[in-house]
Amino acid sequence: VQLVESGGGLVQPGGSLTLSCAASESPFRIYDMGWYRQAPGKQRELVAVITSVSMTNYADSVKGRFTISRDNAKNTVYLQMNSLKPEDTAVYYCYADLRPVVSWGQGTQVLVSS
Repeated sequence: VQLVESGGGLVQPGGSLTLSCAASESPFRIYDMGWYRQAPGKQRELVAVITSVSMTNYADSVKGRFTISRDNAKNTVYLQMNSLKPEDTAVYYCYADLRPVVSWGQGTQVLVSS
């Protein structure tokens, strides 16, 4: 199963972006879906995760600003990012837990800069 991401780009501080990640086919079941990010020179970190029943969890750094959601009928996960800060600049990767394997997207760049 391939994951195709979209929605990254350049945005000014305080702005908003919505990332999308869609599975290329419909697997039997997708468990958790989520987003990681990796900034230059830093380790990849978990941003947000959503379970198959839409329970969510967020990194402390994005709580109150980012919202993760999913459309199970479309096998798609979204990340609504508001009040963006320069420190949110990173490559964002989506993932899908297909047990026993995990699929990853190719990454989409988010640049927050004036």
